[in-house]
Amino acid sequence: MLDAKHPKTLRGMYIGGQWVKAARNFADLNPNDGSLWAEAPDGTRADARAAIEAAHKAFPDWAAAKFSERAKLMNRIADVFERRTADFIAAIQAEGGGWYGKGAFEAHYIPEVFRSAAATCYNAQGDVMPSEYGKMSTAVRFPMGVISVISPWNFPGILTARGFAFALASGNTIVLKPSEDTPYLGGIFFAEVLEEAGIPAGVFNVITCSRDTVADMGDEMIENPLVKGVSFTGSTPVGRAIAAKSGAHLKKCCVELGGKDSLIVLEDADMERATQAANFGSFMHQGQICMSVEKVLVQESIFPEFLEKFAARAAKLKVGDTADKANVIGPLINDRQVARVKAQLDDAIAKGAQVVVGGGINGRFVEPTILTGVTPDMLIYQDETFGPVVPVIPFRTDDDAIALNNDTEYGLSAGIMSSDEARALAMAQRLETGMCHVNCSSVNDEPHVPFGGSKASGLGRHGGRWAVETFTETRWITLDRGGRPFPPVF
Repeated sequence: MLDAKHPKTLRGMYIGGQWVKAARNFADLNPNDGSLWAEAPDGTRADARAAIEAAHKAFPDWAAAKFSERAKLMNRIADVFERRTADFIAAIQAEGGGWYGKGAFEAHYIPEVFRSAAATCYNAQGDVMPSEYGKMSTAVRFPMGVISVISPWNFPGILTARGFAFALASGNTIVLKPSEDTPYLGGIFFAEVLEEAGIPAGVFNVITCSRDTVADMGDEMIENPLVKGVSFTGSTPVGRAIAAKSGAHLKKCCVELGGKDSLIVLEDADMERATQAANFGSFMHQGQICMSVEKVLVQESIFPEFLEKFAARAAKLKVGDTADKANVIGPLINDRQVARVKAQLDDAIAKGAQVVVGGGINGRFVEPTILTGVTPDMLIYQDETFGPVVPVIPFRTDDDAIALNNDTEYGLSAGIMSSDEARALAMAQRLETGMCHVNCSSVNDEPHVPFGGSKASGLGRHGGRWAVETFTETRWITLDRGGRPFPPVF
């Protein structure tokens, strides 16, 4: 178990079933106070190449393994992870800067990802189709080969597990590179767990690097001809570049990117439920969630009441070092993120927005902040914030709310609060989002559902059979039983 109070040298990268030291390490910081939490391996492009080659070598045997054996291994991974829950939560509080409750949620969710992946091993792997020529005509899904997985820092457990579990269960081999902000939580911890569970050598590999070398390592993970697919979760600008580079090499990619998600509150909404959904959706993990509520759209007739009760809830959230379980709002992950949030907040205030609650920034700690008077010319209206600052915007009609939601390049998730389900469902069908939740926050996920966005929020889907479709290729295979005739000239 890592002691969050004393810097540790992490075991190394995990390549071909071996722990591999890097030529140098980089500082893995605790975002609460900027202290050195661990020394992490600063890998190179050559390390990425070695991991890819190890995964390629292991692929034939893993792809040929019995589906039941792959399922058993997925379940063993879940069991080992459950035994390591305390270690994971402690690292979430320190390396990840997350609230204890957030860590507990991730730790209990992740085993279900692997159990859901195990279940897909028993699903049908294709279709039998009619044939005019009496053929036995089948469409069968096969694993692709080596899959590169690039995972983020904000939910490094869930989003890493989701990024590779279904691909692994489907018979692919994995090369995982976690974020340089969470190399342990998003990478090395998984290597420890999968090694203990008995993963065959080379089937699962982890490489880590600093921000200085991330572009070079990332290029190898996409451009190497042995890599057949790419799974990326992160920001839209980086996702665009990865998708473009993958396309240039004709490689399948699944990119789950940013959002500018709305919570739409209609006049018939339950006020208690609506304000809680807004508070959770806007400020959980400091708003550092791709599905975070970044615009609260409230019908004019209930706007004053909603704003008063929402502000009262937000004001009660405690801000501080996440070593203290009582502090629900921890630090932003790094100084770059603080600067981004501050720039949006300063721009909004300069252009006439009013701070209803919050607004303070102390180092990496940003108070839960509610704004009114936000207009389309402000950065906070246009761009993803990824911080605990949210505008509350009034609307008159359902059409107005839909237009406000769709007025963005993003299209990840949304929530609609209303006692009229038919009305809410009719609105949901017109929202340009990959997901929508009636009478709940935009922040929702389950391992077996089709998770993903539209527009600039991504391509492809994670979760359940949709992840299997994403990380396999379909082959048409026939058996000729009808003696299909060839032209006599042949």
